[in-house]
Amino acid sequence: MEGSEVSPVVNTNAEITRLKDLMPASGRMKIRIMIDDRQSTVIETPFPRPWQRSHPISINWQLWQELSVSQRDLLFLHNVCWLISVRLLKPELYQGIAAVGVLGTVFELFQADAVGILAAGGLTAIAASQVWRTNTGNQAKLDADDVAVRVAQRRGYSERDAVRHLLEAIETVPRIEGRGGMNYTELLRSQKLKSRLGTANTPPAARIRTQ
Repeated sequence: MEGSEVSPVVNTNAEITRLKDLMPASGRMKIRIMIDDRQSTVIETPFPRPWQRSHPISINWQLWQELSVSQRDLLFLHNVCWLISVRLLKPELYQGIAAVGVLGTVFELFQADAVGILAAGGLTAIAASQVWRTNTGNQAKLDADDVAVRVAQRRGYSERDAVRHLLEAIETVPRIEGRGGMNYTELLRSQKLKSRLGTANTPPAARIRTQ
């Protein structure tokens, strides 16, 4: 797919429909796309809550249109892939500890045991903090980039183009948002993508031209 130029978008509904078609099937039932020009960021993906039936991704429409279509695609896919990777209820160690802690806190409340309440509540807080760090840390964002590139390849992008457009989006967003530069996580992501550009598969057309 080509896409360095900023293509005009007819309206927000058309763009939302296009983005829904872009995301993997596993996200279409869980994610709702919203337009919110009040936010200062290009795209916002709140941490999902276990009780939510669907999870929002909100877009600042004015800022969004300053990205090329391909940059939008890869930026959107990164956010989708991160969101659907979050597993709050997966039966892993810290999720299990958090669940036990919650049950213990409730039990101690009924028993009116202040020491027990503090102990169970502390256990819950520690486990919940670990779950938060695991799902929001740098590695989670790097993994989301990898998955976004794979999904983009299924949507017609070459690996090299997908990596390039995602890198361009990461580098462009701070300028659009009026920030001084990339934050630490964005710097890590951009460095990894730059390294990957050196090994990414060259599109067939480009290989033919270089022969």
